[in-house]
Amino acid sequence: MAEEERDTERGSSMDSTESRWVFHEDEDASEIDDFDGDSPMVDSEDEENGEQRLIRTGPRIDSFDVEALEVPGAQRNDYEDISTGKRIVLVFQTLGVVFGDVGTSPLYTFSVMFRKAPINGNEDILGALSLVLYTLILISLVKYVLVVLRANDDGEGGTFALYSLICRNAKVSLLPNQLPSDTRISGFRLKVPSPELERSLKIKERLETSLTLKKILLLLVLAGTSMVIANGAITPAMSVLSSVNGLKVGVDAIGQDEVVMISVAFLVILFSVQKYGTSKVGLFLGPALFIWFCFLAGIGIYNLVKYDSSVWRAFNPIYIYYFFARNSTKAWYSLGGCLLCATGSEAMFADLCYFSVRSVQLTFVFLVLPCLILGYLGQAAYLMENHADAGLAFFSSVPSGAFWPTLLIANIAALIASRAMTTATFSCIKQSTALGCFPRLKIIHTSRKFMGQIYIPVINWFLLAVSLVFVCSISSFDEIGNAYGIAELGVMMMTTILVTLVMLLIWQINIIIVLSFAVVFLGLELIFFSSVLWSVTDGSWIILVFAVIMFLIMFVWNYGSKLKYETEVKQKLSMDLMRELGCNLGTIRAPGIGLIYNELVKGIPGIFGHFLTTLPAIHSMIIFVSIKYVPIPVVPQSERFLFRRVCQKSYHIFRCIARYGYKDVRKENHQTFEQLLMESLEKFIRREAQERSLESDRNDDSISEDEYSGSRVLIAPNGSVYSLGVPLLADFTETNIPIFEASTSEDVNPQFPNPLVLDAEQSLERELSFIRKAKESGVVYLLGHADIRARKDSWFMKKLVINYFYAFLRNNCRRGNANLSVPHSHLMQVGMTYMV
Repeated sequence: MAEEERDTERGSSMDSTESRWVFHEDEDASEIDDFDGDSPMVDSEDEENGEQRLIRTGPRIDSFDVEALEVPGAQRNDYEDISTGKRIVLVFQTLGVVFGDVGTSPLYTFSVMFRKAPINGNEDILGALSLVLYTLILISLVKYVLVVLRANDDGEGGTFALYSLICRNAKVSLLPNQLPSDTRISGFRLKVPSPELERSLKIKERLETSLTLKKILLLLVLAGTSMVIANGAITPAMSVLSSVNGLKVGVDAIGQDEVVMISVAFLVILFSVQKYGTSKVGLFLGPALFIWFCFLAGIGIYNLVKYDSSVWRAFNPIYIYYFFARNSTKAWYSLGGCLLCATGSEAMFADLCYFSVRSVQLTFVFLVLPCLILGYLGQAAYLMENHADAGLAFFSSVPSGAFWPTLLIANIAALIASRAMTTATFSCIKQSTALGCFPRLKIIHTSRKFMGQIYIPVINWFLLAVSLVFVCSISSFDEIGNAYGIAELGVMMMTTILVTLVMLLIWQINIIIVLSFAVVFLGLELIFFSSVLWSVTDGSWIILVFAVIMFLIMFVWNYGSKLKYETEVKQKLSMDLMRELGCNLGTIRAPGIGLIYNELVKGIPGIFGHFLTTLPAIHSMIIFVSIKYVPIPVVPQSERFLFRRVCQKSYHIFRCIARYGYKDVRKENHQTFEQLLMESLEKFIRREAQERSLESDRNDDSISEDEYSGSRVLIAPNGSVYSLGVPLLADFTETNIPIFEASTSEDVNPQFPNPLVLDAEQSLERELSFIRKAKESGVVYLLGHADIRARKDSWFMKKLVINYFYAFLRNNCRRGNANLSVPHSHLMQVGMTYMV
């Protein structure tokens, strides 16, 4: 027993062939033995009704066993091996994509703050400046750059990346089609909690055993994602409107209506160029943003020298106390404006999939942060002598000779800032779609080199429409700033909670550090949130309504998809029925291969019976294909397909699970996919035969059975021999398969090979020849669309959600066959409806 526990803790990647304990019916023993001539590779059913006893079966063979051995190590990051020149280009792209939002915060931070808490003296300016500096340092630098960026999921950032990271280290996922074999992908586990840390194990066990905690965790993730999407809509409105407002300083005739019209034009241009991709647009706008940061620093230094260099005193936090002591409630209201200096911090994390962690950290610490601090110091120095200009603090502080160039570069920077959150929204929606929490949409990959750079047309134009609504309907700059703060704080708080879980479960660091992180940052964010929430009735409630709508869309889609999958599992066909139908399946088997697509990853889908009763004939070879996403960024190509044999050989039925990570790009056309599928199937059949050959050799080996107990030898295609530490197929007996006795004595004439071995080789070649002929006859894609409807006796809310909301989303989302690129002549669809 102790030896088995040690084997389990080793967690070998090849344990997909481990022996299993299953329920076995005594009364049908002979029938099952008869049918299970190939039972090691048969996809077994769940427990049947009747008298059952627990028996140990042989290992199940699947194609993952040796394919995993062929992968010396998957590439973990797209940016590891690049030249110095490319790194410089990458820095400019990082500026153009990641830091636009946080970089343009000086345009509006002081303006919003001093509208809520008017200046009554220089002490107020120093207090507001001190608040801004420490908010920027604590939230943007300490929390995000130094801590949160480290919690990335193999280079992927965002709310769902944190969720998938937690799901891989604790069984808290509520995704419907997860398999134990998913955990054996080489990139799945990063670090499991070590047995020595009792605290981590207790938290892990508590999360895994509590369905309520799992649901709360998923709801937090969905809430955080909805806030990210809301951020993607409000950021363009805020950034563009604040930059265009500078025209009021330079041109007296410009009013609010003209500012709104120009902002609308800029927003249309911005979202129209999104389709050209992050690399192209980021490389073009990167130098522009670099110039913007230089302008910020230069104007700040100029104002420090010309007006009042004593504002450096604001680094003393005592001025924060003085600010609240002088203004009390008004100072609390101004916290919503103060938070705007840290907006864009979440975009740094969500946009991480586009660039490396190190490039983002270095760029922020050595370029972005110093320029921002100088910019805020310069504005404060100017305001020390010009209290009346606090309404448009930034543009009023620009020297007259540099005003128009600054206005031009500020508008360009605002457009870049809008892109930063838009690209973060694209990334977040792709992650949620891959993990089954958002309706399928068309996703365009804009870079051949970096798979994380994407564009989602529907979301792009949807965000444009919402941004235009914000600009046109919310005329007050304060209200837009307040709405901006609500969206930003919502996702910040969710990130803090999830990163705290990562610290506990994965990093396993000192509990004092974890508690300090959670208390300090969650406390700060709750204080800020109380400030912006108090002013929600002013008009910023619109952003909350928008976030709630997005949350409901994701919740309904997740709920409906989960219910649909659970119903398909209950409706799957039994193996008894397959036995009764026989190898011809009760119909005519026509030459060719039928790929039956279904979301079910275990058992025979119920819609297969619908095909048998609807179609006059069925293909001579059937492969159940399930395209599923696992909660890791990338699945290596050699581990893409997982094959199993569904029935005995004469049925020619297989199951294939094609696994993709949420960063994987499905660019292959149907011909390439078919070629990869057939190659993987042939490898699986050859390795299956190799397993049986090893079993036969072992049965005749002169070494005692006990000496081999619990061990397994597997030969990889390169000739290497691996000991996998799990039983061979011989660990269970098959009554209907003769024991091949391959003699090992020296007196056997090598010119006369064992006829049974030759028969096994001929059987292998016959099956491979059958597969090739079936492939030559053609491949047809049989798509089963299963819809769900609530039963008549269901409660009202369930009927409303399933029959109307979920049905609407399903009818208007992208169908699965849209990703296949299959000609209509090779496509056949059958639909059925389940009552749930």
